[in-house]
Amino acid sequence: MAVLAIFTGKGITKKMYEALRPEVNWEQNPPQGAVFHAASFDDKGDLHVCDVWESADVMNQFVNTKLLPAMKKLNVPAPSVNVYPVHNVNVYPAIDRFRLVKSK
Repeated sequence: MAVLAIFTGKGITKKMYEALRPEVNWEQNPPQGAVFHAASFDDKGDLHVCDVWESADVMNQFVNTKLLPAMKKLNVPAPSVNVYPVHNVNVYPAIDRFRLVKSK
């Protein structure tokens, strides 16, 4: 079952997030089962991420084998996470402006 994961990274700065991107390399080598990823920062500078995954199992595999080891290596604090079963997902044509890999 697909899941929505909301990560809240108190103390995770934009600089830390930018260091994680090439370390984990999720953009050039997307994790199996990842559907959607969006990151933002609040007015305090803390990270907020919204992900959709094909299942909690594939998300946990990525988090445990790729993300957390990279966070530990870079001294990035672990975020809190809330995971919910997906009820509905809509993707609108504007998504094409944000795609890493264009559909063929």
